[in-house]
Amino acid sequence: MSKKTIAKLCAFVICALAASINFAGCSRPAEGGNNAAVSSVYEKPKTAGHFEDPAIRESSGIAASPCQADVFWTHNDSGDGAFVFAVDKRGHSRGTFHVANAKNIDWEDIAVTKDKSGKCHLYIAEIGDNNSKRDEVAIYRVPEPTVSVKDDGQRETEPASVFRFRYPDGPHNAETLLANPATGVLYVLTKRFDGPSGIFRLIPNFDSPDVATAEKIGEIAVPSIPNGLLTGGSVAPDGLRVMLCDYTNGYELVLPDGDQNFEDIFKQKPTVIDLGERKQGEGITYSADGRSVLVSSEKKGAPINEISRLR
Repeated sequence: MSKKTIAKLCAFVICALAASINFAGCSRPAEGGNNAAVSSVYEKPKTAGHFEDPAIRESSGIAASPCQADVFWTHNDSGDGAFVFAVDKRGHSRGTFHVANAKNIDWEDIAVTKDKSGKCHLYIAEIGDNNSKRDEVAIYRVPEPTVSVKDDGQRETEPASVFRFRYPDGPHNAETLLANPATGVLYVLTKRFDGPSGIFRLIPNFDSPDVATAEKIGEIAVPSIPNGLLTGGSVAPDGLRVMLCDYTNGYELVLPDGDQNFEDIFKQKPTVIDLGERKQGEGITYSADGRSVLVSSEKKGAPINEISRLR
């Protein structure tokens, strides 16, 4: 999302809430909201590195590869071509890939899953809609490209498959894509300033000529003001944890012991996670081993912060 758009969003939120709260920015922690607890299982954030490629100027999503060690995928927001960038944890470039058969209208998030055969796929969320006017949005799926040890310039991916969908209740802006690693079911969480985020389930049928209709399965409010201004998310490799973020903090949801229904995770109380200093934080991912969380920010040379688990 552009600086101009963020400014407009801040102005809207400030006006809407000024009468009832002492608002300090686009998003801030709610004091005691939802009885939020601050996590005691994560260390303080550390800067792992910075994006060295100047072409990465608006990292809007980040995802760890479960197939290639120390490989993370990111992409720019709207205004760029259909490119994904491979980096390591320190931000060193591992390659730029043009996604064949895809177009970047407003890419907002990315996920990577590993199927039962051991093959990994990238899922790119073409779901941004700042004005809530798009009749349909899409998810692209592409086999994960193999990266080299060093950045070897720009290459082409295999042709992407596309899954087009609409919402049952009209257009929404969204920046969060979650992929269940066990089932392949996808979830899009909307970005709202006037209420909780909507949770929409997608059973993707890639390359179908039809436009599918997402199924709304609930809402989620994080302990922040606004409480639905979500900008990214990730599912842990074991499928037992979900991490969401807004411009202020991270919020972790944990499936109760013994619960086999993944969607019950959205009913859990979020725990606040300190993500450290971010210029305009939108990307978040669990590491491939699930032992840490990494976050990205927009702007050239933006830091990659790492928050490690204590247990």
